[in-house]
Amino acid sequence: MEGLIKGLADVAFGGGDERRGGDDDRDERPRSTWANLVSGEDDDQNRAGGSVPSPHGRRQNPEENQWEKKGEKMSTRHSNKEENEYAGQVTEQQDSSENQKEDNDGWETVGKKKPARQSHKVKKEQWQGYKCPASEQQYSDDVETHGGDLEPSQLELSGLSEACNKLWELDSNRLVPGNDYQIDCGDGKRVHERSDMAEGLLFSWVSDEVFRKPTFARFCSLLDNYNPHEGYKEVVTQEERQEQAAFIEEISRTAVIKYLHKYLVIKDVTPGSYQEFKRMLTSLWFDLYGRGGTSGSSSAFEHVFVGEIKQCGGEQVSGFHNWLQFYLEEAKGTVDYQGYIFPRRRGEIPDSETQLLTIQFEWNGVLKSVSSTLVGVSPEFELALYTMCFFMGREDNHIQLGPYSVNVKCYRLGNNRIGSAFPIAES
Repeated sequence: MEGLIKGLADVAFGGGDERRGGDDDRDERPRSTWANLVSGEDDDQNRAGGSVPSPHGRRQNPEENQWEKKGEKMSTRHSNKEENEYAGQVTEQQDSSENQKEDNDGWETVGKKKPARQSHKVKKEQWQGYKCPASEQQYSDDVETHGGDLEPSQLELSGLSEACNKLWELDSNRLVPGNDYQIDCGDGKRVHERSDMAEGLLFSWVSDEVFRKPTFARFCSLLDNYNPHEGYKEVVTQEERQEQAAFIEEISRTAVIKYLHKYLVIKDVTPGSYQEFKRMLTSLWFDLYGRGGTSGSSSAFEHVFVGEIKQCGGEQVSGFHNWLQFYLEEAKGTVDYQGYIFPRRRGEIPDSETQLLTIQFEWNGVLKSVSSTLVGVSPEFELALYTMCFFMGREDNHIQLGPYSVNVKCYRLGNNRIGSAFPIAES
């Protein structure tokens, strides 16, 4: 009887398991912010007090938790802000809407039982060829570089938003909703609600032709090269290095990467040599660094595009902002889409045409309470966008991408590493 009374009290006052991920998180850590939740970095990236479990089980002071690279320790005190503003803003807004239930514009969350899932089938027969030696690789033709389309204008050179929007315009490989793929956003929820509001998959289908696009196919072939568990050293084989080089070579033939190069050359960020520029991109995105207390365990590419599962302070999904990775993991049955997060501005409910989504999902049984992704964009566009913001922007980069007002969050490790990068829909 005593246990029953306690259980009823927990339900009445928001206790028990339903509090997980709420304002008081699993380790009673300080209130997270939206940006923190979006990346899943609100444990080892949080600058507030508290101890952090070491890889060996010893509780250690946050000041002891440092990134390691090439035997040198880089302080995380700046990168500990990673994703620490966003969640609080949306939580406060959604808490406010909770107090106005009589005027919630139909925002209701009702738990639904999800039917059996239908797995996607992905054709990847051509991907094996990407593991061949460099001398046997076949690449797409270079885009034409003559004319003024790829030359940055004075307006673009003076404004990051204009330059990023130019990348959007140059993304000829961006997919068309309803023609190249179809999504079903399901129903909406607030960040800390745990009921599954999606009856099926996020992706109803993606055309087989998408995976025959050279940059898409080469990107997808990279995704299985990583251990998803944070803190484990990555072992990069010669074959995987070849895949990385082949991907960079493929995207370097597209308009968005050629424009990025021209822009960064004018800004004196990168050498004029295109070969040197490609080596810089390879290093920026694929060089390993430390995360979770273990050196050589992560990279910008792995964190941003593939995703990681943190072990410290309870399992959490960290990074994982790419739609192709999401689709392929749905195909394998390792991702469970659980609905979109209510937009910060009412009246902007996402639909099948929306290409900037804020969602909730589980990956390998681990919850990511809020994540954001650009749907249907090409791999070369995303890599160019985040590279542009890393070199030319700040932590917050308020830009326009076609019809979308976006804040691209970009966090650094030291001066030359991308810790995380992801889009946030502006209110």
